[in-house]
Amino acid sequence: MNLMGSPNIGVYCLATDGLALIPTYVSKSKIQGIEKWLGARAIRMNIGGSILNGVLAVANSTGIVLPRFADSEDEEQLRSAGDFNVVRLDSKETALGNLVLVNDLGGIYDPELPNSVVKVLHDALGVEMVSSSIARLHIVGALAVANNKGAIAHPLLEDDERNILEDVLKVPVTVGTTNGGVPFVKSGMLANNTVAFVGSYTTGPELVIIGQALDLVD
Repeated sequence: MNLMGSPNIGVYCLATDGLALIPTYVSKSKIQGIEKWLGARAIRMNIGGSILNGVLAVANSTGIVLPRFADSEDEEQLRSAGDFNVVRLDSKETALGNLVLVNDLGGIYDPELPNSVVKVLHDALGVEMVSSSIARLHIVGALAVANNKGAIAHPLLEDDERNILEDVLKVPVTVGTTNGGVPFVKSGMLANNTVAFVGSYTTGPELVIIGQALDLVD
């Protein structure tokens, strides 16, 4: 699918098994479809006025961490949506979705994040956090997608990086792309443990790899 005319759906949305953050500009009918397939409550939100929900926030079933410019209304809306931690990170780092890769079993973060930020992430998300690169790049959240059954990462993932990801996230890791060869797989995907949505340019072979990697097909 596309959102707002773009196949980069993972830039605009964020999903867990319990919730999905979707920009307010997305049509109500499309939001209802996303909510139905994900089996998660859809929350219409522009974090701090921005539609880049998938870039700005990081979440799992335990908690969600927002950038410093998220407002009080954002926090209250999320707190009223369910029983999970809602934390606003008072840090210069704002593109948290690009800097952190997490599921309910573990988390990987940009090695350049300060210890104070890592502690907040650990406490809010409730998982072990370990630093690593993916394809020797630090924007680990943009380069992979993980649920509690598997992960798919940039095709240039190194063997030592794969070992770290599999050890920390506790799932097998596959390499692949979205949207016809884009290696920044997060940008073209919205997924939880039930389903994955992908951008409209995603090819059949890419769909097969994604479904197998996240264990969403029989």
